[in-house]
Amino acid sequence: MSLAGGGSRSAADAAWRTRVTEALSSISDAVYFLDADDRFTWVNTATERLLARPAVDLVGRTVWEIFPDLVGSDLETAYRRARDTREVQEAEIFSRPLDRWFEGRIHPDRDDELVVFFRDVHERRTLDEERTAESSLIRAVLNALPSRTAILDADGTILTTNAAWNAGAAPEGQQFVARPGANYLEVCRAAAVAGNPDAPVMADGLEAVLQGRAPFFSRDYAVTWPGGRATDDTWWHLQVFPVDELHRVVVSHTDITDRVAAEQRAAWQARHDHLTALPNRVALHEVIAKALAEDDGGGRVTVLYMDVDGFKQVNDSLGHSAGDLLLRELASRLAHRTRPTDVVGRLGGDEFVVVAHDCDAEGADALARRFRSVFDEPFELAGSRLPITVSIGIAASDQDHTRPEDLLRDADVAMYAAKSSGPNQHLLFTPALRAAVEDRWQISSRLRDAASLGEFELHWQPVVHLASGEVTGCEALLRWNHPQRGLVPPAEFIPVAEDEGLIVPITRWLLQVTLAQGAAWARQGRHLTIAVNVSAAHLASGTLVDDVLGALADSGLEPGLLVLELTETSLARNPEKAAEQFATLRRHGIRMAIDDFGTGYSSLSAVASLPADVLKVDRALVAGLPQAGAAVPEAVLRSVAALGAALDMQVIAEGIETPEQLALVRRVGCAYGQGYRLCPPLPASQLSALLDEGRRRTGGQRLPPPSASA
Repeated sequence: MSLAGGGSRSAADAAWRTRVTEALSSISDAVYFLDADDRFTWVNTATERLLARPAVDLVGRTVWEIFPDLVGSDLETAYRRARDTREVQEAEIFSRPLDRWFEGRIHPDRDDELVVFFRDVHERRTLDEERTAESSLIRAVLNALPSRTAILDADGTILTTNAAWNAGAAPEGQQFVARPGANYLEVCRAAAVAGNPDAPVMADGLEAVLQGRAPFFSRDYAVTWPGGRATDDTWWHLQVFPVDELHRVVVSHTDITDRVAAEQRAAWQARHDHLTALPNRVALHEVIAKALAEDDGGGRVTVLYMDVDGFKQVNDSLGHSAGDLLLRELASRLAHRTRPTDVVGRLGGDEFVVVAHDCDAEGADALARRFRSVFDEPFELAGSRLPITVSIGIAASDQDHTRPEDLLRDADVAMYAAKSSGPNQHLLFTPALRAAVEDRWQISSRLRDAASLGEFELHWQPVVHLASGEVTGCEALLRWNHPQRGLVPPAEFIPVAEDEGLIVPITRWLLQVTLAQGAAWARQGRHLTIAVNVSAAHLASGTLVDDVLGALADSGLEPGLLVLELTETSLARNPEKAAEQFATLRRHGIRMAIDDFGTGYSSLSAVASLPADVLKVDRALVAGLPQAGAAVPEAVLRSVAALGAALDMQVIAEGIETPEQLALVRRVGCAYGQGYRLCPPLPASQLSALLDEGRRRTGGQRLPPPSASA
């Protein structure tokens, strides 16, 4: 190692330098002396190692020869400033040849000489840069988060926050946003003291995570602005998660107002009818259950079940939009007629329910009358004033009505019973109604399999030419021989079959059996017309034509021997559709009859437009029991007979049971008749025997003609 210096230096100075250089030679940092021209005058061993050159190659050469890339760098500037200011300077520089970072500490000496301490700081600098980059990344990530986010120290002190946190605001006393340096636990506890209902739970949850007693904590809370409406509230989701082993945690507040509003809307929609905004079936069940629980068996909860009379006709005639308007108007009227403690809701369709609190059966009767008065004022729809009525069923709580479904079920039963007695009626449920419903259900369940179980029977009632007594045909009458009930009248099971959708398959079976019997009689020489009743439901199903033609093809019966009978009221429901199917069947040679004529709603023009062959006079006209204000029975019958003759239709009087009735129908001009006076319905075997007896007597297919006095 060499020591730079001139011969003019004193011995003391030389001795001092010797001591200094000896001391500097053993330290780990690189140390070198520079003269005024930046030439090395002395270097220590560490410098030799750092630069990988011996001192002899360095002393006398300038720094810039060794480090040409540092010309103009911060190091050169530091050298100059140290000489100019006579103050210690520091500089960090990167040496490209060595591919490392160094730190230089420059001390000015006499005569512009410099003593430079040079240290390799590459690892420290690299670590600092990595930490800075990591910190920048964390900061960028935090600021990119839309949630208000902060990182807390183990004691709850806020270390850093993101931009969303810093921009946050909330009402005083509910402020869950604080600046770095504040203790967040204390912020939450202060909010609790101020009366915030969520703050105590939030403080406890945060403390549990900070202390490692809980893996995380979360809570939804609302922020209410002073003087604001409930709809102005904002909703937030707080989350607290641990960050590292130092028990630091990250806290975030996420705005969930839109989500909560959507959930609240969905919850409301799940419990309310979308058309009328009234409580729906789910909500009504809850209301009734709560009312029953509060009543505790006191019998003071009543359900009124309402169904609009003739609502289907409104939809069919004015359209569903008009029907919706009617339902909304009805909902509004009902809501204005209920008591403050009552609840009105909509089950669906045209069915509404009122849950009446503190109301017994007697009070419910008064309420029902009150609700019926809602309909006194006609409804304005599509430019028309429509008179609408309602049927109401009532069920009151008792020992048999302890569940919502019990009350709704029995109120529904009472409503249907009220509707069956006519429009604009209300009825209180009784156990007898339940028995009737159960009876109907038993009939329905057994009726489905009655044909396959061989329980159906056919009786045949002859159609007689009144002048000659000749049997020209017979009407097939379905009977049900129930294994427990015995012979069930058609009036008891046919309506059930129609309501339950069973009438079409039953009629298919009836067609197959009756036409097969008619074909068998024809093969025996008895060419009787076979009359079969069909339902309006079958007419509406669209399969009537195919079902009839299929049965004819299977039986081999001549089409002209088949007469299909539909009641006047059935035809009046859809005369256009009836006329179309009548015409198709008649083109195949089948005859059509209008049954029960004279008590329905058909106009003369509607009857004239139907391609029918037979007019069957209703038994009520034949019985001669005129309604109030009606014409004399004989005049009415004479008009019907004349109408049939004018339309070239065969007129048959039904229900002839007395001599007087027989004389009446003959007198007014009815050529054909049916009834017990002529012949009761008989099984096929008995009718065949009776026809054989008549043939033996007269040589033809006749019954004994009724006497004039009969």
